[in-house]
Amino acid sequence: MNRRQALKVLGGAAAFAGSSTVLGRAAFAQTPAFSLPPLGYAYEALEPHIDTATMNFHHRNHHAAFIGNLNTLAARNPDIAARPPEEVVSNLQAVPEGIRTAVRNNMGGHWNHTFFWDLMTPGGPRTPVGDLKDAIDGAFGGFDQMKAALKQAAVGRFGSGWAWLAVKDKRLTVFNTPGQDTPHMDPNGARPVIGIDVWEHAYYLRHQYRRGDYVDAWWNVVNWTKAADSFRRAVA
Repeated sequence: MNRRQALKVLGGAAAFAGSSTVLGRAAFAQTPAFSLPPLGYAYEALEPHIDTATMNFHHRNHHAAFIGNLNTLAARNPDIAARPPEEVVSNLQAVPEGIRTAVRNNMGGHWNHTFFWDLMTPGGPRTPVGDLKDAIDGAFGGFDQMKAALKQAAVGRFGSGWAWLAVKDKRLTVFNTPGQDTPHMDPNGARPVIGIDVWEHAYYLRHQYRRGDYVDAWWNVVNWTKAADSFRRAVA
């Protein structure tokens, strides 16, 4: 190799190194603001009550769609990624009007589903215990009565929505919300304890249109330790 060839090779190597650094910086700069949170357990972990195929589709497709939409919004409006989702949906008036509905739907969906997956983490007692049990007994007269009230709220929600057990005015209550609205959007400050998704992505692969059957099965996958933690935060 002569001197001219050696210089050419060295120059090319330097150029490649420089371009690699630029590409690395660009890749870092383009890191998505939001990412799909892992379930923390296998898709089949809730069988036979919630089937594997539904969990897979619900998490990898439906929740992932909210994440994709949020990243598109954040690319043009980075402020929506500067605060935790719970804070954003609690103060939607601070979101620019032009994107407010999109943020409401997608940030709400992201928060709701993250809460939902965590609530169904396998393990924990099968029924409420401790302070949460006492609060349920005081507000509804017992666990079965609370389940009946939440089921009524779930099957009574037309179309897409959620049914909630939440703390409002220092007392447990049951209500439902449309679309991907969260309890944080309540102007009176409802704080969620349990939330059940009552749209087809949650139940249709096994239960099809039978929402009531899905609700009955869903009680078998509630992690009451997680619910108790949410209750403690709600009344703090």
